[in-house]
Amino acid sequence: MKEIDNYFLQKEEPVRSCLAALRYLILHQHSHVREVWTYKMPFYYFKKENGTEKRICYLWINKKTNEPYIGIVDGKDVIHPDLVAEKRSRMKIMPIDPKKDLPVEKIKEILRQAMNLE
Repeated sequence: MKEIDNYFLQKEEPVRSCLAALRYLILHQHSHVREVWTYKMPFYYFKKENGTEKRICYLWINKKTNEPYIGIVDGKDVIHPDLVAEKRSRMKIMPIDPKKDLPVEKIKEILRQAMNLE
């Protein structure tokens, strides 16, 4: 089993299902999105029309709340009320409540901005 798959499988419910849904949503946002295991976490890259790749986001768990979040790599360039910078200068996060339905349209909007598709 790959490390990246193990990362998702080792989580307890409902976090496991939430992360699986986020993973699916991100990977199916665009055909040029790919998943990479780096820094011991799942990162998602987007291949631009000119052939270059950029990191758009990653999935992680807040150690204090044990809730997942989407980390937007260049979050400083993405404007959305659901993104939080906290003490980060470059990245922003979108906390996700694993016990609630995913805000799919909000996530898609944020990902489109992160990929510069808007």
